[in-house]
Amino acid sequence: MKLVTWNINGIRAYKGGIKKALQSLNADIICLQETKVTRDLLDERTAVVEGYNSYFSFSRGRSGYSGVATYCKDSVAPFAAEEGLTGLLTNHEGAVGCYGDPMEFCDDELQLLDNEGRAVITQHQYMCKNQIQKVTVVNVYCPRADPEKPERKQFKLQFYKLLQSRAEAILKAGSHVIILGDVNTSHRTIDHCDPSDLDNFDEHPGRKWLNVFLRAESKSESGRENEGSSTDDVLNNGGKFIDTFRYFHPERTHAFTCWNTLTGARQTNYGTRIDYIFADVQLAKEQFTAADILPEVEGSDHCPVWAKLCCTLLASPKLPALCTRYLPEFAGKQQKLSHFLVKVDPKSMRTESRDSLPSSQEAGEKRENLKPLGAAESGLGKKRPLAPGSGTPKRKKSNVTKTSAKLPPPQGSLLAFFKPKASGGAPILKASEASSAADPNPLPRSQKSQMVQLNHTKVVNGVCDSSTMHTSSRPLEESTGETLRETKAEQRIAESTVAPKGPKGASLGFWKSVLHGPPPAPPCKVHRETSVLRTVKKEGPNLGRQFFVCARPQGHASNPEARCNFFAWVDMGK
Repeated sequence: MKLVTWNINGIRAYKGGIKKALQSLNADIICLQETKVTRDLLDERTAVVEGYNSYFSFSRGRSGYSGVATYCKDSVAPFAAEEGLTGLLTNHEGAVGCYGDPMEFCDDELQLLDNEGRAVITQHQYMCKNQIQKVTVVNVYCPRADPEKPERKQFKLQFYKLLQSRAEAILKAGSHVIILGDVNTSHRTIDHCDPSDLDNFDEHPGRKWLNVFLRAESKSESGRENEGSSTDDVLNNGGKFIDTFRYFHPERTHAFTCWNTLTGARQTNYGTRIDYIFADVQLAKEQFTAADILPEVEGSDHCPVWAKLCCTLLASPKLPALCTRYLPEFAGKQQKLSHFLVKVDPKSMRTESRDSLPSSQEAGEKRENLKPLGAAESGLGKKRPLAPGSGTPKRKKSNVTKTSAKLPPPQGSLLAFFKPKASGGAPILKASEASSAADPNPLPRSQKSQMVQLNHTKVVNGVCDSSTMHTSSRPLEESTGETLRETKAEQRIAESTVAPKGPKGASLGFWKSVLHGPPPAPPCKVHRETSVLRTVKKEGPNLGRQFFVCARPQGHASNPEARCNFFAWVDMGK
């Protein structure tokens, strides 16, 4: 049997479906983290994959956040499946059970810990020495402790505590346990590219928990067991689980599974190992034959981790109720109309909302689909009231009335905002607009066009010059075609004066004077290569400021191919 875990960083990025990615990993059980999908956004190609049965956990509070999914080949279909670690999300048959001591957590803590879609549990069976054994696979995406949010640090530690309590309870009930996923903590110094403050490295709360949770054992190349052979003396041997990668590779360095892609750190292998496959001690020693990482597999800021067992799983004849094939939107079942017409007591609805999990998936979907956030305030979803008399059909108006009732054309250029206005505050009118706004008793056509020319010239230049006076004093008997040609010529002159067009000329100089970009990128001091422009995204006094840094990828200070420490703020005044 082969297991794979991978933080996929968004399952919807696979536009053609996830099937090809699953086949390329060639594993019996594939556990994905950070799917970033909610149930209303889950499409059928992702939920129902030929040859696999899948189990999802969604974030209840935020869309496009967290989420895990477990895909099992049909040949190793689980006998039980469950969402979450607390049991509060389980309301169906075929649950795994074994929840440990619930008195260790208050009700509010349990609800919040399972509210972000961070765990899916599947239970399988395998044959060993003519006896059927159980193995429970726990797919987890542990929280990240944001340094700017102290409450998330406590949330992460509580999640670790809940994970350990549930795993040990399942183990005590007689099933072997495998925990795999993104744990979001690098355990030892060799699991970190650049560990800082080595004296206090093991004082990190997450590492303290791992030291208690794991047992320091390894397997040498000759196959001999080396108990407690770890170089870190802080690890004790009281834990019930083993890090399978370190079990087979106790001293391998630069074996990282996560990199910062924004800084190009993967090119220099400047990362951390935070993705693991843990197994209980007995299972790791008796059944695991290999474990390793796949840093060559791209598509995420993490790489997959795999492990192989010598046992063969048995397939369940019936899939658990949590399987996505049974979801109404994918099961192909026609829902009855009576389901939508059930009379509900408002008092009972209020009671249920108090007892249910806060921001549950169903309630969140209803709020988003039926009444989007801010719809009440912005008026979204409301019908626009009809104008007075709009419901009464009117007769067709004449062409003259239509022309005068036309709205001005839509704004087509940003330059129009910089056009000068007339002394009276009225905007400059084009000849066509001036003719539509004429008096009720219009002048003859030729005379009206000359008046428009005269007024237009006054607005643009402020006073009438001799050339325009000469134009306006031409005989009224001039042909209509000549007058229209002159009117268009005057329009072109006026428009070119206000907002000249074209990539070159006065408009280019105008925009350069209004919108000047940052100065040319200077070379970095060490490599003498052109630096790159970056923008501060972190909240604080420098939010939005721009700066130059070395263009090379991030790496260790001892790596000559990595980024140097060049840094320079952009002075927008230059």
